[in-house]
Amino acid sequence: CLNTRFNADFAVGEAGACGLFVLLALVLVVGGYVIYVFASYDRIEDNLTLEVNRPEQTAAQDVQTPQASQPQTAQIPIGETLSLTSWNIGFGAYTDDYSFFMDGGKYSRAFSESAVVENLTAIGQELADFDTDFSLIQEVDIAATRSYQVDERAMLVRSLDADHTKYWTFAINYDSPYLFYPILEPHGASKAGLQTFSNYAITSALRRSLPIQTDIAKVLDLDRCYCVNRLPATNGKELILINLHLSAYTTDPTIADQQLAMLYDDMVKEYEAGNYVICGGDFNKDLLGNSPEIFGVSGEAYSWAQPLPTEDIPDGFRLIAPLDPNNPVPSCRNADAPWDPQTNFQVTLDGFLVSDNVTVLTSRVVDTQFAYSDHNPVQMEFCLS
Repeated sequence: CLNTRFNADFAVGEAGACGLFVLLALVLVVGGYVIYVFASYDRIEDNLTLEVNRPEQTAAQDVQTPQASQPQTAQIPIGETLSLTSWNIGFGAYTDDYSFFMDGGKYSRAFSESAVVENLTAIGQELADFDTDFSLIQEVDIAATRSYQVDERAMLVRSLDADHTKYWTFAINYDSPYLFYPILEPHGASKAGLQTFSNYAITSALRRSLPIQTDIAKVLDLDRCYCVNRLPATNGKELILINLHLSAYTTDPTIADQQLAMLYDDMVKEYEAGNYVICGGDFNKDLLGNSPEIFGVSGEAYSWAQPLPTEDIPDGFRLIAPLDPNNPVPSCRNADAPWDPQTNFQVTLDGFLVSDNVTVLTSRVVDTQFAYSDHNPVQMEFCLS
């Protein structure tokens, strides 16, 4: 009996020791991961000069300033109709049957590498068919777990600039450490950015780092930026073409105000210098102000989709929020479930801010039925006066 009791006590003690060892190992793994995430986190520097990729026939020319020698046709004409597309392509994952875990959906990655390639090919073809003078593209992955390391930037270049006649720039929006969540299929590491294409000369480009949260939420909302592209016009002025993707997942509402204040400050400086200013992209704000009423699905559960405070837009600028009242088409769906126009929350987050020396002729949302992204493309026709 004594021997049996001794063996039983020993077994209990051994089990307890094993449990303690497992708990200690788990604490060390979790602690090590937290240290890795914060040690790996590093914001990209502000005012970072970006490479301008130029057409082959002008690559050897010095076009670092608007006054540099270049073909007359490369400068933007005054008074002629020009066209612009902006599209958040959702890292090539968001087909109409896709839902995303951070929006309350199911998936943390694209369905497969082949699905990303197929979707990016279709997106590239759509953009090529649009044939607009300028394209502002957001959420372009170049090395990300979620998109199986597909270089989407290179794919878009092949689709839009196969004949090497366009100027284009790329700004890294975020380069995040490995997010080990969800546990069964981690979102992983993401390196993604903003890509801009132009039929006209881009003389220089600058990456501006936006304000973000500094607490633990920074690892979820990642880094943020906008890209300032400078394009000379034939009258000696410049078009300042800004490509942006503002924050969505902040828990501090003042961050959105700080981001807009910084953007407005840059825009006003350029306008006061006599330049033309167009800012386009994903504002992550309800640009219509009342999207739930327009599209018929309540937005009460989606605190991130707040109206853009139009009263703060600087004098000399106006918001272009594309809408056809007779056939309203949203620019974004919430990706908590596959696309269903009767139940998905819909909102227009994508649009433009323009200075009053830019005459806007038309604007619209292209209705793709969210076949390729959780965003529809938005377009604008305009001329410089």
